[in-house]
Amino acid sequence: MRKVATFLSIVVLCELGAVSAKACPRPADQPRTMDEVIDRVITNENRANQQIKQYSPLVETYIQNLKPDKELGYTPAGDKYFLGRADFSKGVALVSLTDNNSKGKKIFGSVGNFFSFAMQFLPDGFLQMIFIDTNGFDKQHYHFDYVRREFLGEVRCLVFDVTPVDKTGKGRFLGRIWVEDQDFNIVRFNGAYGGGGHSSWYFHFDSWRTNVQPGIWMPSFVYSEEKDLHYSLAKKLDFKAQTRLWGYNLGHASQEQELSKILVETPVQDDTKTANDLSPIQAQRSWDRQAEDNVIDRLERIGLIAPKGEVDKALETVVNNLEVTNNIDIEPDVRCRVMTTTTLESYTVGHTVVLSRGLIDVLPDEASLATIIAHELSHAILGHRLDSSLAFFDQLLIEDKETFRHFGFQRTPEEEASANKKAAELIANALKNPELAKSWQLANASLFFQALQTRQKEIPNLISAHLGDRVPVIGDLRASMPSSDQKQDPKMITALPIGGRVKLDPWNDKLDLIKSKPIGTVAEREKMPFEVTPFMPYLTRYTTEAAKPIAASAVTPTDPKTGESAPGKP
Repeated sequence: MRKVATFLSIVVLCELGAVSAKACPRPADQPRTMDEVIDRVITNENRANQQIKQYSPLVETYIQNLKPDKELGYTPAGDKYFLGRADFSKGVALVSLTDNNSKGKKIFGSVGNFFSFAMQFLPDGFLQMIFIDTNGFDKQHYHFDYVRREFLGEVRCLVFDVTPVDKTGKGRFLGRIWVEDQDFNIVRFNGAYGGGGHSSWYFHFDSWRTNVQPGIWMPSFVYSEEKDLHYSLAKKLDFKAQTRLWGYNLGHASQEQELSKILVETPVQDDTKTANDLSPIQAQRSWDRQAEDNVIDRLERIGLIAPKGEVDKALETVVNNLEVTNNIDIEPDVRCRVMTTTTLESYTVGHTVVLSRGLIDVLPDEASLATIIAHELSHAILGHRLDSSLAFFDQLLIEDKETFRHFGFQRTPEEEASANKKAAELIANALKNPELAKSWQLANASLFFQALQTRQKEIPNLISAHLGDRVPVIGDLRASMPSSDQKQDPKMITALPIGGRVKLDPWNDKLDLIKSKPIGTVAEREKMPFEVTPFMPYLTRYTTEAAKPIAASAVTPTDPKTGESAPGKP
């Protein structure tokens, strides 16, 4: 963190009598009064509205409709999913990646509807929630009332209540803002837009920003929720939604790192005695690997695959355990990568096993993770190959919006059945290892697939895979799993809420496992399997020395026995 003493921190010392009022130093560029602070906030916010126009991040919104439940409070009753790339050049618009027929409804100047009269949610409306007001955020249109100082993570903030001036138009923000106390940028705002009337509906939301670069706070997370919103005499709307933004620096980070590398030239060696041409089998493997690398590189450049990192290594540890305990040596090596989206899916691209961030998020323990990885590893062992034509680079030259239509790694029912059978063998052999048998609780893993099977009708869009296969299909391998004498733990959390394990850096797309403190006893209503929960990021200021904590779900259930939120030691 920066060590520069701010005006406000010095004021605190003065108030406590640490130094005399006359002796209090004040940096020349710091505001001297609260009115000057507000002026700085307004200037920074309007600058940020212009600054974001140079970026085109990926935007994902996942919505769960809710129904009352006597025991659990509310449970999912249908869902919606949007994934697109933001276009801020002419307002607020999205280029959809998931809906090839959608051209994106543009919103200019003010706030548009969040859903249509036909009750179809409009993704642009949720994207609008990253802005407080793009048409008049100033003292002429708003009152600012100072509340208190408050820490959000490591960032000390000034808190203001913001209310629109009377008769300044509809769509004005009404709520609370948090302003970091060094450069006076807004880092969080919580409330709603007002004055919608019958022509539009505005939802309540909690919007967060992340310090991605020095002095730059970018929109990253938005949580929205409505209960008992009546849109007709007989109908009402209950829902919760998460919106995530990432990929602000797509492609640039790797380019900068490449130019900054120190290359050491090595002497040329004469390998004529050991050099050999590749055999036909080796040549085919090399060709398939090129196709595999082409696809992964393309998906990473789009922002759909996260850069290599610690989460990949955790997954590869599970792969290694399965290979060692089954005495398997696969060539070329099996690698693991993570898809950045929330939808629950897994697939193989050649010898690369891919699991979505959302799937890793909701997996309750290491046994559930091992079961899914065993299924995908089986595809590689059985030689279920990737389309080798993808080794031609022209096959990768497509527009982002065509990605899901162009690529597809679903397997045939026959391939899925054989992979399930093979996966059962891999797990059975792995459990002969005493250490793995102790940590992989198959009885609890079975609960995960049962819970998913039970809820799949309520969350069809969450489990609708875009590139791979639906997880319930993988869940069919339960019938082939080895019998277990282990007893199911009645206190076991069968599945975590969305966002329970993995945090995503919105600037460079890097992933890390969330490290949460134990939360003790978890009530039945707090388990919330596969459900949307609020964001509650632990904010930090940008530093180059260490990775930045980004966000965790507000409720992150942990293993009741170990208190861990990450998959043990995968």
